[in-house]
Amino acid sequence: MVDSLVNSIFRFFLPSQISLKSEKNLKNIALLLGILSAIAIIFDWYPLTMFLSFPFCLIWIYCAWLHTEPQLKWVNLIFLLIYTYGIARYFLGV
Repeated sequence: MVDSLVNSIFRFFLPSQISLKSEKNLKNIALLLGILSAIAIIFDWYPLTMFLSFPFCLIWIYCAWLHTEPQLKWVNLIFLLIYTYGIARYFLGV
């Protein structure tokens, strides 16, 4: 049930098919974001790590959704929720 809800949200906001070139570009952007996030962790550049990881997770959720890879989608969705909470805490000063 939750899986179909998430799928319908993605269907509403994003196309269910993209070209292989577009998907490759998205994955290259995600790779760059992942590398930058790792560098931000090493140099303790908080909160930059969350701001780089958030779009990284979004891209991988979307790419997993395109190919119906539910495990990859859910792992990244969990991380996305954690980063959303962290970003909200950062801006709200909690």
